[in-house]
Amino acid sequence: MIFESNTLPSKTIPIPQKNRAVFLDRDGVINRAIVRDGRPHSPANIAELVILPGVPEALHRLRAARFHLIVVTNQPNVSRGVQTRASIEAIHTALRAALPLSDIRVCYHDDADGCGCRKPAAGMLFDAARDAGIDLAASFMVGDRWRDIEAGRRAGCKTIFIDYDYAEPKPVGFDFKAASLAASVEWILSQSDLVV
Repeated sequence: MIFESNTLPSKTIPIPQKNRAVFLDRDGVINRAIVRDGRPHSPANIAELVILPGVPEALHRLRAARFHLIVVTNQPNVSRGVQTRASIEAIHTALRAALPLSDIRVCYHDDADGCGCRKPAAGMLFDAARDAGIDLAASFMVGDRWRDIEAGRRAGCKTIFIDYDYAEPKPVGFDFKAASLAASVEWILSQSDLVV
C-alpha cells in the first residue's frame, strides 16, 4: 500500500467502555410505596401498583447512557406469610413490560434468616455485578431507605437517597439526596466518567 504523505491514515481505536449499572430499589423509587403510619410498604398486587411520575423517562435516559438498570428489592412479606411469590412475580412482569429494566433481583428473606442478599447486605448487587460484568465503582444505588443506601455503600457504588421523610431512621453517608428518581438523573450523568 502506498500513501502520498508521510503520515499513515488514522485508525479509530474504540475506547473500552466500563460496564456500569444503576441499581434501583423498587417501592418508593420505581413505584409508589403504600405509606401507613409514616412507614412505606409494598403494593400487595398489581391493582395497587402505580409507577411514579417521571420514572419511564428517567430510565430511558439512563439506558441511552448505556447503564444496566437493575432493580434490587427486599420482599420479606413472602417469608412472613402475608404475600405470595406469585403476586410479587406478577408485579415484576408488569414492571418489565412497562419499563426498560435489565434485571430484577429479589430477596424474599426476613432479617431472622440471616441471608447475604437482604439489604443492607450487598449480595444482590454483588451477584448482579458478577453475572453481568458490572464495575461497581462506576455504578449507582438509588433508594428511599437506609437499607438501600447501606447496601450500595457496601458494594462500593455511589448512593442516591430519595427522601420521603418516612417515620424511620434516615440513612447516613449517601452521596446525593433527591426528591425522586427523575431528579437524580442529571446528577448520575454528571458523575459518570463516560461520554454519553
